[in-house]
Amino acid sequence: MTRHARRGIRMRPALAVSAIATLAGLMFAISAQLAHGTSGLRQPAGLTDMVRAEQRRVEELTERVDILRAEVEILSQGSPASVKENPAAVLREGVHVGTVPVHGPGIRIELDDAPASSANIPGATPDTLVIHQQDIQHVINALWAGGAEAMTLQGERVIMTSAFRCSGSILLLHGRVFSPPYVIEAIGDPERLAAAIEDSPRVANFRQHAAIFGLGWSTQELADVEMPAYSGSTNLLFATLPEGTDPLR
Repeated sequence: MTRHARRGIRMRPALAVSAIATLAGLMFAISAQLAHGTSGLRQPAGLTDMVRAEQRRVEELTERVDILRAEVEILSQGSPASVKENPAAVLREGVHVGTVPVHGPGIRIELDDAPASSANIPGATPDTLVIHQQDIQHVINALWAGGAEAMTLQGERVIMTSAFRCSGSILLLHGRVFSPPYVIEAIGDPERLAAAIEDSPRVANFRQHAAIFGLGWSTQELADVEMPAYSGSTNLLFATLPEGTDPLR
């Protein structure tokens, strides 16, 4: 991992397989204790209180399982030997493919449709007053080129297989529908990311268009932004990688 990557992104600690087994054993032990009528804890006076207490415990365990699930997916992709020899590389792969939650400094960019008053601007048409798919794509491409380590669009983690499209004034992404404003957040060196946006000819062209027709555009540096793990499928349905291709390069 580059010096920038080590500084720019602070990942949750990798969990060993033994920790996962320990959690499973803990859950089994709790179930066994409850089956025998004692859990070693003070018992609620009534059945309703007992149900509520156990429900809270289930919620706490569920949160822990969600964290472990991402780690299990990463660890299952490599042999135990490879994980033991280079756990940092395994976790770094999880960051690249988006299967682990991350946080760090970065940048936030917001694009929005023009206000209704912009319809009176000479040359304005319904097509010129809305954000298009290519406008969002140009910003995302520029951020990747600027060294972005992780990215979200409308709060959804963007990975190598993410696809989105605009239809009128709505955005379709990961099976969900979003309306403007469209928010893109990227983790990385804020200065490098901002410079990449400034240096992109296609983004510059959009910004000129936005200035003429009143489309929304704003950028903000972020000291720390949290991004969730991608929770959808990573399987390719139609495209396949050529033999010998490294997807992380």
